[in-house]
Amino acid sequence: MEILTAPSRVIPTVDYRRERWRNGLGWTREILRLPGQGDDWQLRLSIAEIEQDAAFSAFPGVERELVLLQGEGLRLRFADGRCETLLPPYQRLRFAGEAEISGELVDGTTSDFNLMWRRDALQAELLHRPLVGSMLFFTEPQVAWAVHLLAGQAEFEGNTLPPLAAGDTAWLAAGVRTRFALNGGGELLAIRVSPAA
Repeated sequence: MEILTAPSRVIPTVDYRRERWRNGLGWTREILRLPGQGDDWQLRLSIAEIEQDAAFSAFPGVERELVLLQGEGLRLRFADGRCETLLPPYQRLRFAGEAEISGELVDGTTSDFNLMWRRDALQAELLHRPLVGSMLFFTEPQVAWAVHLLAGQAEFEGNTLPPLAAGDTAWLAAGVRTRFALNGGGELLAIRVSPAA
C-alpha cells in the first residue's frame, strides 16, 4: 500500500502543525497525515488541546483511539448514554469516528494523543510501552510503525534518523523487511499500521 511507504523520518514537536478543530471548538497539533494533502487522508496522528467542554467533530468511516497525555482527565459522553472517563496517566479509549460525543474536562485543560485511520483502508494497533534500553521494530512490505515518545529520550541504532526527544514522533516506512533498534529510556506509544484485512 503506497501510503505506508512514505519515507521514514523523525517529526520533531516544533514541526507539528497547529490548526482549529473541524467544528471550531478546540485546537489540534497535527503530527502526521497520510496521504499528506487535503481531507482525503487514510491515517492521521495529532494532539488535541481541549480547553473547554465541547462536542467532538464527526469523522464517518474512521476509527479513533484517544490517549490522555496531560491534565486531570477527560469524560466522554456518547449519544447512546455511554460515559467513559480517561484519567492520568495515559488512559485511552478506542471508538468509532461517527459516534456523537461530547467531551467534558474533569478539572482543567487536557492534551490528548489522537490516532485516526480509515477502517476500509487500514488497520492500526496502538501499544503503550516503557522504553528501558533497546526496543525492536520490524517494518515489512505491508507493515509500518509510528512511534511517539511520551517521555525520556531515544535514538535509532546505526541509522540515519535523528534522535527523539520527549514529544517527538518517528515514522518507520513499510518496505523491505527492516529492523529498527530504538535505544533510550522513557515511555512511548507504538502504532503498528497495515492494510485492512
